Amino acid sequence: MIHARDFVEPALARGFDWYAGVPCSFLTPFINYVIEHQALNYVSAANEGDAVAIAAGAAIGGKRSVAMMQNSGLGNAISPLTSLTYTFRIPLLVICTHRGAAGVSDEPQHELMGKITERMFDTVSVPWMRFPQQGDAIGPALDAAHTHFENASSPFAMIMQKGTCEPYALTTQPQSPTRISATVERGIRYAASQRASRHEVLRTLVDQLDPTRDVVIASTGFTGRELYAIGDQPNQLYMVGSMGCASSLGLGLALARPDLRVVVVDGDGAALMRMGNLATIGAYRPDNLVHVLLDNEVHDSTGGQATVSGCTDFAGIAAACGYGAVKASDSLEDIPNLGADHASGGPTFVHCKIRPGAIDNLPRPAITPPEVLDRLRRHIGAI
Repeated sequence: MIHARDFVEPALARGFDWYAGVPCSFLTPFINYVIEHQALNYVSAANEGDAVAIAAGAAIGGKRSVAMMQNSGLGNAISPLTSLTYTFRIPLLVICTHRGAAGVSDEPQHELMGKITERMFDTVSVPWMRFPQQGDAIGPALDAAHTHFENASSPFAMIMQKGTCEPYALTTQPQSPTRISATVERGIRYAASQRASRHEVLRTLVDQLDPTRDVVIASTGFTGRELYAIGDQPNQLYMVGSMGCASSLGLGLALARPDLRVVVVDGDGAALMRMGNLATIGAYRPDNLVHVLLDNEVHDSTGGQATVSGCTDFAGIAAACGYGAVKASDSLEDIPNLGADHASGGPTFVHCKIRPGAIDNLPRPAITPPEVLDRLRRHIGAI
């Protein structure tokens, strides 16, 4: 058994100062220590997949980051582990508890995952080791993670057993974020067929942004491909997987790099998939984050199947979650103000209704995802 500080302090000395996670009773002493540490940054994620994406965003910004989770939530993290961190070659440390481990009495819902946790990491090509339970094993464990990051530039996992860390209770009462509800500016006035196209909105948006300080993260599917078609730029990242994680990736980058303005261009299907992150964004309130949701009420890139966004008030949800400025519009006239600075003290959200469809002969990026990320990180001075 170790004290949490026995791991956290040497990890901090090696640069690990950004954590995102979802609590677990096996993690309690560790996560409590991280939360109260004055030199660490901790983001409480809505789910384990968002924790991975938030940590990945911080890593893109040049931070050494850690995603913490219970193994029963490992399934939530599989998509970003396989189609975000693996695809873009983003190194981060995953600390995952082992509920339902052999010989450990536990709840019935942990039985199956307890049996397959190691195999899950093997299957998704994330090398792993046991989380160190003795002080003299901590340095070598951190060195192993560092060596993997240098050689493979991808996640490395440590699986924590029950009773690894000495008890550590929170010494301060957790403070809930101050809830702020913005007034929604509403300007929906056109029939669906009369609305602007995705391509028109993206072009108008790009024309208003400053490539020297603005980073654009485009959701998977046609959004990233149309942004690429408009003009490939080093400040743009085209997500090719991890559907729904664009906003959590953007949150991690925005929090880690307040010198940048991060513009997330989301889709209605993607946003519906991980709506919990709107609450996380609203709670942490980075005022350098602009979240633009392009909503055509269909899954465009898979054949135009309807989403349920026609029954969803995204702007109202964002306002209730704590975004600082919220607008709902279907007019290109509102686009030039999407990235404007504002004094609301929080992130900006724009729900932009568009018509379905994409440009003809829509290209796919000729540059690979690792090349896109490497170029972006050089552009923002992260490497």
